[in-house]
Amino acid sequence: MKGKVLVIYGGLSKERDISLKSGKAIAEALKRRNFQVKEFDFQGKIEQVIEEFKPDVAFIALHGTFGEDGSIQGALEILGVPYTGSSVLQSAISMNKLFSKYLFREFNIPTASFLYTEDLNTSYEYAKSVIHSEKMVIKPVDQGSAIGISIIQNEEQFKEGLQTAFSFSHGVIIEEFIQGKEITVSIIGNSNNVVVLPIIEIIPAHNFYDYFSKYTPGMSTHIIPANIPEEVSDLASKLAYKVYTSFSLRDFARIDFIVRDEMPYVLEVNTIPGMTETSLIPDAARAYGMSFDDLTEFIVEEALKRRK
Repeated sequence: MKGKVLVIYGGLSKERDISLKSGKAIAEALKRRNFQVKEFDFQGKIEQVIEEFKPDVAFIALHGTFGEDGSIQGALEILGVPYTGSSVLQSAISMNKLFSKYLFREFNIPTASFLYTEDLNTSYEYAKSVIHSEKMVIKPVDQGSAIGISIIQNEEQFKEGLQTAFSFSHGVIIEEFIQGKEITVSIIGNSNNVVVLPIIEIIPAHNFYDYFSKYTPGMSTHIIPANIPEEVSDLASKLAYKVYTSFSLRDFARIDFIVRDEMPYVLEVNTIPGMTETSLIPDAARAYGMSFDDLTEFIVEEALKRRK
């Protein structure tokens, strides 16, 4: 056996079902690679399973709240267990769309113009005056997998979009709608061994890449490599690398973009990308020459390097 890996999945967020699929796929891959694996459906407490199993490393496959926001990372730090993925602070920053937006600006990374609000009564006219666009995207500030997102282009839709987003979060990002090709750049590794994987173009069956499109087989098409000019591909790779290193991300991440007029605009950062049959980072890894099992083992080995 190569080592003891605790695969943490499930959790309490809106993305629980996807996390279960990701976690079970990861666990099976690691078993095939002769790791001693224990699967754990996280429900808020983790101390007992750590004490009993004594893992060498934890593979975090939790999506959304408690998984990508730094919570489980903080618990594992206190318990002295190395874990896959980004640290407490980097996870919290990446999960919060407002903090991410501020850092995109700080590092001169192109992103859509936006407005942040905690007021359900924010007016459409005010939003238009800030964003300079009638068509907008309304998002909960701290949800993933396109949960609670609306695309709007009039006042009635704006009010409905705010209500939807506020049902998931205390704060809302309202941003300019950018029409263009959606692409994603996956990155793996650390320090001097960071690899930018082939870029994927995403073509959803519906108007945009929502939760249903992300996780339902046949509801989106992944084109690898993306059908974009070479110079746009190079720029997107450089911007993704800049995000990865500027945010001090670790092990693996996925950065989503929209391309308009040959300029990639960053949409968001995913520090724990999905690892399901329809997920993007396994597709990108396969295009690079890494099987799913190769990818999961690579991530574990990177995390094990931090074991004291």
